[in-house]
Amino acid sequence: MTKMQPDAHDHSHEHVHAEGGCRHAHDHAGQAEAGLARAEAVCRERGLRLTPIRRKTLEALYADHRPVGAYDLADRISPPGGRRLAPISIYRALDFLVEQGFVHRLSSRNAFIACPHGHGADEAVAFLICEVCGGVDEDASPAMRGAIRGMAQARQFKPSYQVVEIVGRCEHCRHADAA
Repeated sequence: MTKMQPDAHDHSHEHVHAEGGCRHAHDHAGQAEAGLARAEAVCRERGLRLTPIRRKTLEALYADHRPVGAYDLADRISPPGGRRLAPISIYRALDFLVEQGFVHRLSSRNAFIACPHGHGADEAVAFLICEVCGGVDEDASPAMRGAIRGMAQARQFKPSYQVVEIVGRCEHCRHADAA
């Protein structure tokens, strides 16, 4: 078994922030501005529109380091005291954001998480999901891409979506358990 070597998309980090607590939230929030700017630039380059509902959906996903479901997103971005946005509107926005590589869908959670890294829909990505705090770390490496490509080729299989979800405990939660 070969160890995955990180590449330019290595998103591993120290999990304990200086002020305490998991780093998932701190790191995710810190990527929001750049991630939103990247989404706007990519949309301009591709001749697409980052409509207000798409932008609000993406902002809401950056506001939380945990995967968020469509119904929770509808509650979060609906106008206060106003009519709740229809889930179909949220799903359409999410479909667009996933298709453009701005968001990932975590099937095991039926939820979504913002991605500031610009992975293409055909790029293999692994998510390390903490079963205690719910935080998510993302990783993509040449070794993982190669292993998945080799497995698919050996079976003459053409993947359309390549996401690996690994559930366990992050460093901070493991240390908290030990204390």
